[in-house]
Amino acid sequence: MSKHTGVKTLMCGECGFRTANRSNLSRHIRTHTGEKPYKCDQCDYSTTHKSALNRHMAKHTGNKPYICDECGYRTASRSHLSEHMRTHTGERPYKCDQCDFSASHKGNLKKHKAKHTGNKPYMCDECGYRTADKSYLTRHMRTHTGMKPYKCDQCDYSAARKVSLDHHLTKHTGEKPFMCEQCEYRTTNKYYLSEHMRTHAGEKPYKCDQCDYSASHKGNLDKHMAKHTGEKPYMCDECGYRTADRSHLTRHMRTHTGMKPYKCDQCDYSAAHKVSLDHHLTKHIGEKPFMCEQCEYRTSNRSSLTVHMRTHTGMKPYKCDQCDYSASCKGNLVKHMYKHNGEKPYMCGECGFRTARMSHLTVHIRKHTGEKPYKCDECDYSAAQKFHLDRHVAKHNGE
Repeated sequence: MSKHTGVKTLMCGECGFRTANRSNLSRHIRTHTGEKPYKCDQCDYSTTHKSALNRHMAKHTGNKPYICDECGYRTASRSHLSEHMRTHTGERPYKCDQCDFSASHKGNLKKHKAKHTGNKPYMCDECGYRTADKSYLTRHMRTHTGMKPYKCDQCDYSAARKVSLDHHLTKHTGEKPFMCEQCEYRTTNKYYLSEHMRTHAGEKPYKCDQCDYSASHKGNLDKHMAKHTGEKPYMCDECGYRTADRSHLTRHMRTHTGMKPYKCDQCDYSAAHKVSLDHHLTKHIGEKPFMCEQCEYRTSNRSSLTVHMRTHTGMKPYKCDQCDYSASCKGNLVKHMYKHNGEKPYMCGECGFRTARMSHLTVHIRKHTGEKPYKCDECDYSAAQKFHLDRHVAKHNGE
């Protein structure tokens, strides 16, 4: 009867969670006790929910009986298919009762509601990071432990997040099941498609509650909010560099390790950043689909075109909050801010040289390694810096 009356008579003695369903309470209690009674008989996986075990078993059998009639997407879970269908229908059945926010997934609504209450019950004992979502805390803890529990069964790749592994696996299969109906864009990730669709709609659903900033991506809003709070929970153990963005820390760590995980499949080029590899690949295909309507400038990159257009409009949207400096590129503002705080987060592990710019560190490292990546295609000259190659090439051209 409690389902009809809305009364939630059953309560957790640990945290006050209430429910009308005894089985829901039993499952919830396991979040406190850590009990995972459902065991996989083919590996060491265990879980608190039987439905989660059923989904897991599909990884062993490869069975994906649920198929999307629109695009051919297949999954082992009926609920995943229901969620996927909303990318086609645009349906957002989960409504916030305090604002006009709506979501296609119940979990997204739950996270959103925490913004109204301000409640962040989950805290990291290592650094004080707090969050409204238990799964976020679990992921955050891996930045301290270095744990990467999600393993690829086709290579030695491992990831701290399941979504990263799912994305990686598509490199082996080449599968891109999510397709935009307004252009030819395809992607391996449902979330990427949702973000892409906003480029057509101009939609920016993520609003800052402290200023008029809005964003098309939640990640961008999270980064923006750090400007208000000053919070930088991610720290480099090598040099003390701190950042509000986990991906920035991951990229920063490569300045110490020298790791360049993004490999070109057409030459021996490798890069520390995916955007650098994407830019490099256009040299092989020569494709520059983004064109300026006011001049003959063309580029392989949408963001480069956006920055270029500001040379025509004079727009400088990135403002310094300590002086009247403004910039057309966010990177230029970041570099400028180092002048105020004196911060030099990039350090050479060989000699202790420090700099405010990663590109300066990259060039400096070549003094130790002897690397000269800029090659002349008319002779055997090579250089550590591009402007040296440009100066050399001018000699061939008689300039």
